[in-house]
Amino acid sequence: MSSQQEPEQVVDVATLSYEAARDELVRVVAELEQGSATLERSLGLWERGEALAARCEEWLVGARARLDAARAASDERGSATDGGGAR
Repeated sequence: MSSQQEPEQVVDVATLSYEAARDELVRVVAELEQGSATLERSLGLWERGEALAARCEEWLVGARARLDAARAASDERGSATDGGGAR
């Protein structure tokens, strides 16, 4: 009898939303912290966790860029409506 549970469905990290990647990363960290996984499983979890963390970072960097662009556009609109502002 195998000690493994039913096989996990591994989803491509690149397709995950921020929330999905974050939630899976939390699960991976929790399993690693338990310390009961085999070395091979732990290494796989670590690699998956690194990929998930990178995916979360991609989302956060993208969100920051969108916010910066929106602020810049808002500042430009504000400058245009007040005659260019004091210089």
